[in-house]
Amino acid sequence: MFNSKITGLGYYVPENIVTNDDLSKIMDTNDAWIQERTGIKERRHVVKGDGDTTTSMGVKAAKIAIERAGIDKDDIDFIVFATLSPDYYFPGPGVLVQRDLGIKTVGALDVRNQCSGFVYGLSVADQFIKTGMYKNVLVIGSELHSHGLDMTTRGRGVSVIFGDGAGAAVLSRTEDNNTGILSTHLHSEGQHAEELALIAPGMGSRWVNDIIADNDPNDESYFPYMNGQFVFKNAVVRFSEVIIEGLKANNLQAQDINMLVPHQANLRISQFIQKKFGLQDDQVFNNIMKYGNTTAASIPIALTEAWEQGKLKSGDLVVLAAFGSGFTWGSAIIRW
Repeated sequence: MFNSKITGLGYYVPENIVTNDDLSKIMDTNDAWIQERTGIKERRHVVKGDGDTTTSMGVKAAKIAIERAGIDKDDIDFIVFATLSPDYYFPGPGVLVQRDLGIKTVGALDVRNQCSGFVYGLSVADQFIKTGMYKNVLVIGSELHSHGLDMTTRGRGVSVIFGDGAGAAVLSRTEDNNTGILSTHLHSEGQHAEELALIAPGMGSRWVNDIIADNDPNDESYFPYMNGQFVFKNAVVRFSEVIIEGLKANNLQAQDINMLVPHQANLRISQFIQKKFGLQDDQVFNNIMKYGNTTAASIPIALTEAWEQGKLKSGDLVVLAAFGSGFTWGSAIIRW
């Protein structure tokens, strides 16, 4: 049995910075209100017409990750792309990445698990490598939220939270079973699916024809909906559970964690988890203050920044954890 090791990381965010004060000019909100509830100070938004898409941002992050992995693009055996904001309803962005990177005709898989998408994608890649099927798998998390948000006072409870960006990782085969991804742990609880959802367009409810026919300016079904308090309460419980599950599976304790990289959903959630596990500030990496919630892109962006800043050292125990729409959640336990 092989292990999979992260050998290259990269991220990309649009240059356009949108501050809380910027948002206060187009909706009834303010910097203090947003920071108090989310910890967010600013986020990045794509500028329409500048060429940035979910796929193109993923490609930019992937190029950096591949270069840092020290391999050629044609060494990539498989692509896993996690997103809730694909360029097209179909096909998914995985095949577009394969095309735009000029990679040979390898398989490409799209993962639709929203905030936990990158952890799910990492788990899929890990299994392919551990079974010996592939040597190098490219995993991307990329999101373009800004084009699909209700940027008015009506939508402020959701729209102030999300940002655009992409992160990528190259997983490569290693024969050292004491390094790399030690285990991954995935869960779902679909009974709460509608508590954090974007209903339309969808074949089961409101499809494009319905939206066009009704032409209802008050139809909110194609904007994201979130029951914020309910999501928060579930998130803090599931975050804790799945981290503990991962530690126990590897006979580890909370004090063994060198770096926790949580999904950047809300700074208050991260702070709650940090306190629960007795971790110091330098043991938890947060960057939601700068980028907002980039869902599937948040963990790879944060992981890349942590690595770039020298916060991840060989032998460190690194824990990734995420919770989001679905509800879905998961963790990855990594020996760096």
